[in-house]
This record gives sequence, structure tokens and C-alpha cells, in this order.
Amino acid sequence: MKTPVKTELFASKAPLEWAIIANNTLSTAQIPINAEGQVVEGGIEAQARQTMENFKHTIEAAKLTMDDVTQVLIYVTARDQLPAFNKVYAEYFQAPYPNRAAMIVAGLAREEMLCEVVAYAAVPQ
Repeated sequence: MKTPVKTELFASKAPLEWAIIANNTLSTAQIPINAEGQVVEGGIEAQARQTMENFKHTIEAAKLTMDDVTQVLIYVTARDQLPAFNKVYAEYFQAPYPNRAAMIVAGLAREEMLCEVVAYAAVPQ
């Protein structure tokens, strides 16, 4: 059985949930949108911060902490964006860090998006 996580994030018109819990695992994907559903302006640092704030909000809405996160997949649209993303990312985690992979992609769902995060967290029984 899967259970959606109720968040205060923008209610997307797409057929999706911002996070699902199933088999004691939270699965989520987060993008750099604000409460109005608009992609934030200001480049990769601003978008990374909005994405990570949305991510943290979702983790906390599930009554978890960032320490429960086990894996993070980061998508950016250019290699030179990784240092700025990493700088913001480091503010949200402490050792031991989640397992992580970073991918450079040709584009994301919205043309103006520069980053996206997919993550998994352990949910205590």
C-alpha cells in the first residue's frame, strides 16, 4: 500500500504526489517552484535553495528529518552548476551523508528549470 504525504507545496495539475510512503520508504522528487507554482528566478543557487527547501518541507511533512534521507539523485542542466548546487546542498545535511549521484541532463520538464532532486528516506516502523 502506498500513502501520499500531505504537504503545503503547490498543488500540481500533473498526475503526481510530491511524496509517497510505501514499504517503509519515502520517495520524493522536488523542483525549484514557489508556492504559486512558478520556477524561481535567480540562477542555479536560487533554484537549488528552493528545491532543497521544498525537499526539507516534504521530509518534515512526513514527520521525518533530513537525517532519515538515505539517497539523493541530483539533476542539473550544466556541469558548471554543480559547485553552486553542492554549496546549497551541504547546508541541509550533516555526516553521515546520504548516498548520492549527480547527473548532467539536456533538460528538465520545464525549460527554465536548472535542477531537480529525487530522494529516498527510511521511514521507521
